[in-house]
Amino acid sequence: MGVRVQDVVQYLDQLAPFAYQESYDNAGLLVGDPQMAVTAVLTALDTTEAVLDEALERGCNLIVAHHPIVFGGLKSFTGRNYVERVVIKAIQNNLAILVAHTNLDNVLQQGVNGKIADRLGLQARRVLAPKGALLKKLYTFVPHAALDTVSNALFKAGAGHIGHYSECSFQSQGTGTFKAQTGANPTVGTIGTRHREAETKLEVIFEGFRQNALIRALQQAHPYEEVAYDVVRLEQDHPQVGAGIVGQLETPMPAVEFLKRLKDQMQTDCVRYTELCKKDIQRVAVCGGAGSFLLGAAKRAKADVFITADYKYHQFFDADGRLIIADIGHYESEQFTIELLNELLTKKFTNFAVYCTKVTTNPINYL
Repeated sequence: MGVRVQDVVQYLDQLAPFAYQESYDNAGLLVGDPQMAVTAVLTALDTTEAVLDEALERGCNLIVAHHPIVFGGLKSFTGRNYVERVVIKAIQNNLAILVAHTNLDNVLQQGVNGKIADRLGLQARRVLAPKGALLKKLYTFVPHAALDTVSNALFKAGAGHIGHYSECSFQSQGTGTFKAQTGANPTVGTIGTRHREAETKLEVIFEGFRQNALIRALQQAHPYEEVAYDVVRLEQDHPQVGAGIVGQLETPMPAVEFLKRLKDQMQTDCVRYTELCKKDIQRVAVCGGAGSFLLGAAKRAKADVFITADYKYHQFFDADGRLIIADIGHYESEQFTIELLNELLTKKFTNFAVYCTKVTTNPINYL
């Protein structure tokens, strides 16, 4: 059957898990049959009627976009606005629409902000505002002989990743006791007699959305009929997941020269910026799209400049002489996400064509 739509969904979910999207978002497969075979893909920032027509002309039956065509619930499909018209036409033409939005914003590697950082040459990057309440820890108790089998199963299911390290765990030795009751089928010990078993307490960290898969892997790999385990939520932030990126230029640049370079690299017609309170620029914070909510994080990171979009007049005063705010426009800040999605899909899938849209969907014009 070849590559299905669901295969593309699963691949993007590995790179930028949909569980990382913000609560208000609507990322994922919005239109289409997950089992449909993919003929060709068009990547886009927005799914407008013109983009949909382009996909059909190029023989694409899957659009992978950054912005969701549907944010709120639709109560009718009468074609009264462009959202309804796009959905109707996509369904009529068996064209699937897949969206990677704030989940793609919130990953340090291969994400929207990483693409901006690439264009600006930022090094030593880290997440500007890491997300909390994403990590959990699993504790389980394993007989020594089964330790490698259980550990490998948990690692394969996604446990044990800390930063740039994998297969991380903590192991402590001890003795477990249990008495099998009538009706049990114990792996070790005898029914009605308390048994003492040399066991290892195994601890692994994991991302919370993987919990169900991890528990299934544990139960399948563990030799005991009844598997003892505990799961606790961790308070620490996830260092590789969250909003924005902060990084360093290899060498400082005069503020005016940096803004000129910013305009050129981000291919924008307009950079709105605050007072040049910094003579030189080296530490740079970025957030594609509307990022004013990250200003405090940019200040705490001691950024010289904060690059984002959709700033309102009075919000510019909040720079307060501590950094330079540079608003480059929403479309302009995210336009290279089209290339990013194309690069990711082309690298993974070789049996169908992946095109970048030629349609400029920026609703704002400059005179």
